[in-house]
Amino acid sequence: MTEAVETRLRGPEAYTLARRALESMETAAVWPTPINFELWLQYLGDPEGALGREIQRMLAAGEPFTEEAAEILAAEYLPRGRLTEEIRDAGRVLDRELSSVTEAISRAHRAQSDYGRTLEGAAGSLDAADPPQLQAIVSSLSTATRKIRKDNESLEKKLELSTREIARLSEHLEQVRRDSMTDALTNLANRKAFDEQLDSACETAVSEGARLSLAVLDIDHFKRFNDTWGHQTGDQVLRYVASVLGKAATPPRLAARYGGEEFAMIFPGEALPDVEAVLEGVRKEIGSRSLRRRSTNDDLGAVTVSIGFAHWRGGETPASLLGRADAALYASKRSGRNRVTCADWLDDVA
Repeated sequence: MTEAVETRLRGPEAYTLARRALESMETAAVWPTPINFELWLQYLGDPEGALGREIQRMLAAGEPFTEEAAEILAAEYLPRGRLTEEIRDAGRVLDRELSSVTEAISRAHRAQSDYGRTLEGAAGSLDAADPPQLQAIVSSLSTATRKIRKDNESLEKKLELSTREIARLSEHLEQVRRDSMTDALTNLANRKAFDEQLDSACETAVSEGARLSLAVLDIDHFKRFNDTWGHQTGDQVLRYVASVLGKAATPPRLAARYGGEEFAMIFPGEALPDVEAVLEGVRKEIGSRSLRRRSTNDDLGAVTVSIGFAHWRGGETPASLLGRADAALYASKRSGRNRVTCADWLDDVA
C-alpha cells in the first residue's frame, strides 16, 4: 500500500474508504479476503495509479478476480508484497547454502574419524609387522592421507564458495532493507524510516539533553497540478521538491516523504536559528524556478511550499513534537502560504 493511501487510512477518511472498498468488492463479486481488501483500498485510494488502472482494466474486460490473480497483483504493485517475496527468495537460498555447508562439514568430520581409526590400526600393527606388512601399512596410510587431504581441499573450496554466496545474500538483504525504508517515487526516506528516526532522535534528546527540531513541509496548491496536468506531472513536482530537500538533508539530518505532497525534515543537534535558516533556504530555492512539463514543455509556473517547524521541549514525545510542527505548518497556510513558521512563535503570540 502506498504511503498516500496509508496516510488517508490514519485520518478521518479511513472508515469511509474502508466502506467504499467493501461495497465496491461486493458489486464486483470479489471476496473480501485480506489481500483483496488491501488491493481494493489501494485501488480506490489511488484509482489513477498503476494498480488502479490495472484493476479497472480487469473489471472492464470481465476477467475473474481469482486468488492467483490477487497474489500476482500484490507481488507486482504492493511494495510489501515485493519485499516479502525478495526476503523469501533470499531466505531459501541462504537455507540451501547453510544446509550444504553443514553437510560438507559432517562429511569432513566423518573422514577425520575414519583417518583417526586408520592411524590407530596402523600403530597397533607396527610392532609385530614384517617387511611386507610394513609396506602394506605404509601404503594404507598414504592412501588415507591423500583421501583426507582431498576431502579437506573440497571442504575449503565449498566454504569459500558459500562464504561468497552468503556475503552476496547479506548485501542483497541490506539493499532490500534500504528499499523498504525508501520512498520509491522521490528516493527520500519513507514514512516508516521517518517514524523510526524521529523516535530514535527523541530518545537521544531525552537521554543526552540534545537539541532536536522537526519540520513539516507541504506543497502549496498541489491538487491544482494534478487536476490541471495529470498525476505524472504531479509526480514530477514531487521529485523536484524532494531533490531540493535531499540536498539540504546532509547527515545527520533526515528528509522524508511523509505522505502525499507532505514532507518532513529532522534536525538533530542544531540550534533553532540554524534550522530556520536552512528551511528558509529550502523554501526560496524551491520557489526560484519556473518548472516546465517534460512531455509538452508547457510552463507550470513556480512551485511553493509552506513550512512549519518545532524545537523539542524536555520530555516531549514524538507525537507532541509532530503535532506542534503540524500546527505551525497550518499557521503558514493560513497566513498566505509560501512561508516558514515556528511553533514557538505561535506560543509567543498566544
